[in-house]
Amino acid sequence: MDRDSLEPRQRPYKRGDKVAQAVARSIMRKIRTEGLEPGAHLPSEAHMLKEYGIGRGSLREALRILEVNGLIWLKPGPGGGPIVSGAQPDHFGQMATLYLQAQGTTFRELIEARLALEPLMARLAAERQDPEYMDALRQVSGSLKVDDDSAYLEYTGDFHRLIAEMSGNGILSLMGQALSDIFRDRVSGIVFPKSRRKEVSDAHTAIATAIENGEPDQAHDLMYEHMAKYVNYVKRGHPTLINEVVDWR
Repeated sequence: MDRDSLEPRQRPYKRGDKVAQAVARSIMRKIRTEGLEPGAHLPSEAHMLKEYGIGRGSLREALRILEVNGLIWLKPGPGGGPIVSGAQPDHFGQMATLYLQAQGTTFRELIEARLALEPLMARLAAERQDPEYMDALRQVSGSLKVDDDSAYLEYTGDFHRLIAEMSGNGILSLMGQALSDIFRDRVSGIVFPKSRRKEVSDAHTAIATAIENGEPDQAHDLMYEHMAKYVNYVKRGHPTLINEVVDWR
């Protein structure tokens, strides 16, 4: 679709609506109904002004709402303008931390939520057994680098992100990956000692095998046991962290 091909139409809001919020909702609906992928250009400012019949200030506020929530980004310069970002868990997590901090949510509550979500996603992954992911699952579950802290963190993050995606549930995947990102951002230096990392690799391999074999109960239980061990490790070794309030990132 040509980015400047839109025709003017009725305003997308009712009397009493906040104009910018209503327009932001309308732009978001357009992104979904037209199947615009990350990287796609939205129409130019001039055409959106004509499209929605609003002032420049209201349109820019609407775009800012979407930008702040990580759903678009504004490219400066010639050929720039609003670009679709898509629903990214890290953006969602950043916004979520604002609400978590506002209500005084602690890292204890966050890890309790992960302890509930991760086994459920492993169960769903084993039930669905999406063949599209199986090669990636085998690869990531067997690629642990014990001696390199940054590679170890990347490996564990990749494994849990993949399980979230394999769950096939968009809500659980988005929430699970966001909570994992928030937690990992805070505890990036708190990892299992190298002497225990082979144990982590074995746990991941066992979970992956249960998923590949279509054993939902086994996948759930193994993931719960795996997550519980890490939670207990953090609680014992870093007790003050548990009661910290999650900060807005």
